[in-house]
Amino acid sequence: MAAARKMRAFKRWMKDQGVEWSDALLFATESGCANDSPPISVEALSDLKEGDVVAKIPKQSCLTVATSAASDLIEEAELGGNLGLCFALMYEKILGADSKWFEYLQILPNFEPIPLLWSISEIDSLLAGTELHKTVKEDKALVFEDWKECIKPVLELDSFELKPESFTVDEYFAAKSLVASRSFQVDEYHGYGMVPLADLFNHKTAAEDVHITTESDNDTGSEKEGTDHESDGDDDTSSEKEGNDHESDGDDEPVIHDSHSERGDGSGSDLELSSGSGNESPFLEIIMIKDVKAGAEVFNTYGHLGNAALLHRYGFTEADNPFDILNIDLDIVVQWSLSLFSCRQSRSRLSIWRKMGYSGCGDQDSEYFEISCDGEPQDELLVLLYIMLLPKDESPALDQAVSGTGETNAAAKFQLLNKEIVLSAKGSDPSKKLLLTPGVGAALSSLADSRESLYGPSSLEEDVKSRDGCCRATEGKLHHSLMLRISERRILEKLRRYSATIVSANGGRKRKGTET
Repeated sequence: MAAARKMRAFKRWMKDQGVEWSDALLFATESGCANDSPPISVEALSDLKEGDVVAKIPKQSCLTVATSAASDLIEEAELGGNLGLCFALMYEKILGADSKWFEYLQILPNFEPIPLLWSISEIDSLLAGTELHKTVKEDKALVFEDWKECIKPVLELDSFELKPESFTVDEYFAAKSLVASRSFQVDEYHGYGMVPLADLFNHKTAAEDVHITTESDNDTGSEKEGTDHESDGDDDTSSEKEGNDHESDGDDEPVIHDSHSERGDGSGSDLELSSGSGNESPFLEIIMIKDVKAGAEVFNTYGHLGNAALLHRYGFTEADNPFDILNIDLDIVVQWSLSLFSCRQSRSRLSIWRKMGYSGCGDQDSEYFEISCDGEPQDELLVLLYIMLLPKDESPALDQAVSGTGETNAAAKFQLLNKEIVLSAKGSDPSKKLLLTPGVGAALSSLADSRESLYGPSSLEEDVKSRDGCCRATEGKLHHSLMLRISERRILEKLRRYSATIVSANGGRKRKGTET
């Protein structure tokens, strides 16, 4: 019953803060959960119609760097972005009943079970071979460094009046998990913040029912500005898209190959913006974007994210996620090449590929190629494999053609197979069909095998059996890590079928003169 009491107190708090919500919304807690802060969902008590405004939230009720009791201290310490919000959240939690957000914080879990909070042994055993294995271990080191270099010094300031032992690294990791999974972009002045009520809506990929928006300055019915969910770091894997989604990271979100160190730039610019500038509305609105029948759950969306991104940021996965994606590191491609050709030849072909303006995703320290949910490889990978497999008598002509342009990004036109093929810089559409030779198909199959070997000796069928035999409620880490492994391995199966189709379409024969 503790959870029910906390929910009643939270509703009273919302009313005191001027938060308005429709009587048609039911805030449902998971039954039979022993946790004092069980998962909460939002359900429709009666039919909801597209265009209905079902909640209105004053921005001053949101927990942000600007509204927190720690705002002056955060400004003095020059904590920017997520560092500032994490510190504000920790500060308000330590204040307990003296915090303006006490009743709101009471309904939140102490932390979200994202992999960042897993032990190293759990990461090694559960995420081995997956896209997240290396990334999460790097995350843990970076977040610890942030606490040591940015949070810990604040505790030594003369203006800091709370007990430093309350701001441990464990508390920082817990705050980091809540900010990463629950915060929204409020507006330019407030930046990211914790938004009461808005963070109660669960995620459903590409099937959201509501948008969280900034209230229009007038009632003309014009389109409203979207409020994005926290993206947790300088995510360079895809360009951020404007919109109303809970998460705004692009439709083709690959694995998170980014740094999650959230240091301020020392300028304090986020704290210098005037709340009186511009025509920002003081409210956020939650608006229905489709009809929802009575009794159904009302969903938001965290964006078009695959299971790797969902598990990484929010601690869960989805079955048959249409935005799943798999990455094959350039290192795996290089190792495949070295198994067939000399080191000198492999380096030479890779150099030609780069001179033509091609590259993988990420950067040269962590470069990779995407394999779509359908098993189709990134064009840049196909081009690289094609060049790697060129006969020795054709490679020099290509190298000369590229080098002769004097510009690494210029298109290179050359004769191959008695056909004129143009392979241009990344972003154009190469003669893709001509790249799909039997040799390239065989190479893709070999790369799939190499990528699959990272998962260890268990088979896909064994992973499926293990997932079906574990309890999602009590064995969440195991369940979701298996879901990620299974989704990745099924993409590898599709990649093998794709490669087999290439070989079959060419009669199963390699082109004469193509190296193997």
